[in-house]
Amino acid sequence: MDAGNQTQIREFVLMGYPSHPSHQITLFLVFLAAYLITMITNLTILILVVRDSRLHSPMYFFLSHLSFLDICLSSTVVPKILVNVVRQRQTISYNGCLAQVFFLIGFAVTEPALLAIMAYDRYAAICRPLHYTHLMSNRVCVMLASGLWLWGFLNSSVYTALASKLSFCGVNLVAHIYCDVPPLMKIACGHAHADDLVNHITSTFVGPVPFVFIILSYLYILASILRLRSNLDRQRAFSTCGSHITVVTLYIGNGFLNYNQPRAGYSLATDTLVSSMFCIVTPMLNPLIYSLRNQEVREALRKVLHRQRTG
Repeated sequence: MDAGNQTQIREFVLMGYPSHPSHQITLFLVFLAAYLITMITNLTILILVVRDSRLHSPMYFFLSHLSFLDICLSSTVVPKILVNVVRQRQTISYNGCLAQVFFLIGFAVTEPALLAIMAYDRYAAICRPLHYTHLMSNRVCVMLASGLWLWGFLNSSVYTALASKLSFCGVNLVAHIYCDVPPLMKIACGHAHADDLVNHITSTFVGPVPFVFIILSYLYILASILRLRSNLDRQRAFSTCGSHITVVTLYIGNGFLNYNQPRAGYSLATDTLVSSMFCIVTPMLNPLIYSLRNQEVREALRKVLHRQRTG
């Protein structure tokens, strides 16, 4: 297939939207509510970390990056979905599709790397407390944060370059509610080899490597906690890790389902549900998990609210 056939595609039609008007209204309201909750809660985390000096530590420095990532990940797909529902025209331009792929993959790849760094931070705090200030100094934190963002968008550039080389033979019907690499691969001409390559890279390197690093970190953490003599110290150590473990399980589980679906056997409705969990529900739940389980975050929120009432 020559390059000329690819340029005939000016826009893609996204087929993952419900056809019934009442279902579209429900979709709009649910996604709008989820997006507003995501924005409010994650912005609250960012504000608390900036304003409360008790949260000026490496753990909350990386938590603020997680909140910013969740805002960006959700904002990459949800506003376009809402606009499409309102205008009753579920399309996206070819260039807009590639831009969505670029940012979606960039944020999606950055987040597991960030979760791995947060696991390392808990390892350093619990297993090597005497060296913690050196291992997680301000300089180290900035370097790690810069590295993970660079890592995410280098991967994103590769994925987007692959997607830009695809030929579609005049077919522009994408079985999804937003642009992503797997659904584009399914409609591309001769997509099998490229599809297998991308899935191989994702399955063997981008996702599992941070996951294995997280597991190793928590094995060391568990061994250190079990050596503690005081039950109170054990409880405190476990409490500092509980929120992170929950977020890791939620994100990696949804990410695995979203990017490792079988070629056959998944309905369009199921695919839409899994994608919604990955890009919409998970960013909404992350700050709630940290707020509900983290005493310092709750205290910082109470402090800010108290200042507003007394002010």
